Amino acid sequence: MRSRPPLPAHLASRPFTVESFKSAGLDYNRLRRTDIEHISRGLYRPAEWDFCLEEAARALSEATPGAWISHVTAARLQCSLLPAWLSDSRELHLSKPTVLPGARRKGIHGHRLIVKPGEVEFVEGMWLSTRARTWLDMARLLPLEDLVAMADQLVRRPRPELEGREDAYSTVEELRDMIARHPNLQGVVRARQALDLVRVGSDSAPETFLRLAMLDAGLPEPELQLSLRPGDPRSPSADLAFRRRKIAVQYDGGHHLLEAQRLSDRRRDKAFETAGWTVIIVGKADQKDGFDIAIKTIKRALKNCVADAAVAAGFAAPNQM
Repeated sequence: MRSRPPLPAHLASRPFTVESFKSAGLDYNRLRRTDIEHISRGLYRPAEWDFCLEEAARALSEATPGAWISHVTAARLQCSLLPAWLSDSRELHLSKPTVLPGARRKGIHGHRLIVKPGEVEFVEGMWLSTRARTWLDMARLLPLEDLVAMADQLVRRPRPELEGREDAYSTVEELRDMIARHPNLQGVVRARQALDLVRVGSDSAPETFLRLAMLDAGLPEPELQLSLRPGDPRSPSADLAFRRRKIAVQYDGGHHLLEAQRLSDRRRDKAFETAGWTVIIVGKADQKDGFDIAIKTIKRALKNCVADAAVAAGFAAPNQM
């Protein structure tokens, strides 16, 4: 019995195209062996391959000239903020310009779209929609608050020492221009609604959701990432805050349970309290009820501040006469 030649290393560990198979000098009949599985037209994979979204997307892009990876797949590869039901999605979305036939491949979500210059880029071996264009494409798939959270992530100012970059992924103006380019795209109305709610300063999706819940409850819009001592790079900051009322709202997520982070949080909160601020801590458990209890706590704090100010004004009035 003739033994089958092993696949070259670069073909044995990921999906591959017929072209790359031929370039390796292998006979076409080798594709019929049981250690290789046919995926779709011109695309194969090793039978023992463990799914990897990036590798699958790269092979799909290579096998489909003129197309690009988009929508949910692009959002996941770009580590965009996505709701839980999409965060582990294995969906493969492939887009083509309207001048080309649609992408018809087994197991692939195909799209035909109008695309403008600068909306698709070549990244790590694949053609991919830009982050701003991915956000716009996701407008037809995501609920409003998740679309706002995704955009908040794009426009937030990074921390260079932690993230290795100095510029935001995008700006509100760039997102607005993207919307203006595609006035008839499905989902563009929701994108416009979301953009009106986007703010620079939310460091996480829960912070965005908390801010939106506060607005829905009729609370004043808070400042984001407010520094206790403006101009001091070592100053603690509040995730959301009302400067005039001296109320700081901190969202402490899961990593705040670590001892080192808890010590840092206590120092942060003590600094605000020493300066005469009221500090309100909101956590993951508060999100389960739509931040209902947290909103009531914030409302009570704002009401107390107004009452205290009124009392102070009343005592001060005779001295001003």
